[in-house]
Amino acid sequence: MNPQLSRRTALGLGAAAGLSVLMGSTAKAADAKRRAIVWSEGTEPAKVYPKGIRAAVAEALGTLDGWEVLTRTLPDEGQGVPDEDLAKTDVLFWWGHQKHREVKQEVIDRIDKNVRERGMGFVALHSSHFAEPYKKLMGTPCSWTHYIDDGSSVEMLLQPAPKQNNRRGNAPPSSIPALSKGVSNFTIPKMERYGEVFKCKEPSECIYWGVYTHPDGTKQPSRMMLSWKIGAGKVVYFQPGHETYPIFYQKEVQQLMRNCAEWCAPTRTTAS
Repeated sequence: MNPQLSRRTALGLGAAAGLSVLMGSTAKAADAKRRAIVWSEGTEPAKVYPKGIRAAVAEALGTLDGWEVLTRTLPDEGQGVPDEDLAKTDVLFWWGHQKHREVKQEVIDRIDKNVRERGMGFVALHSSHFAEPYKKLMGTPCSWTHYIDDGSSVEMLLQPAPKQNNRRGNAPPSSIPALSKGVSNFTIPKMERYGEVFKCKEPSECIYWGVYTHPDGTKQPSRMMLSWKIGAGKVVYFQPGHETYPIFYQKEVQQLMRNCAEWCAPTRTTAS
């Protein structure tokens, strides 16, 4: 190296080094951004959801800082969830209804693998209790005893967090505060009701119980929001969300969708 390095050359090298650091910082910032994919099959009525349920949920997630939110549907490449996208996804929201069996086995398998092995979160919405990826994660039939769309209202009742259970006063780990953040009890005016028993894998926790009020005034309890830890990943099932009612525009439901994203996202280790 020439010991008589000119001032101009030194400045140029310094600028180049600074640019390299800046580019590296920008790349790290981009990598640090969380990603959610919101998937719905496209059978939602346009008069209720003009751009699909995926757009309504994405609208809620769009207020989260540091998140990239993508919307996808069945006809998209890789049925909306190609390998390269899932590999960069923190949480996958899924709403399906009439086309569960059109989802290819390879798609089901790669979603399952990303949850179990990589820790991707999965949020199943309403009739997605019968979605094939969710059923594979549960390993159960995932059926309810009955399904009746009579416009019943439901009171969403937040469950208490576990009580302190030792002398030091430490409560056992709970997803309830994280998943219910900013929301307590509330009412959904109309929805399709699902009747217990729900044949799912035993949940880690029930976040909300619901009490339906039928049009004739009779009442019926049913679990509304459940959570699991499956392999390295976290899974949530949210029962409300029938496509003929604007449930995903309700402010409390939108907050719960944001909570799902933040809770289900895998923990990231900080590189040294």
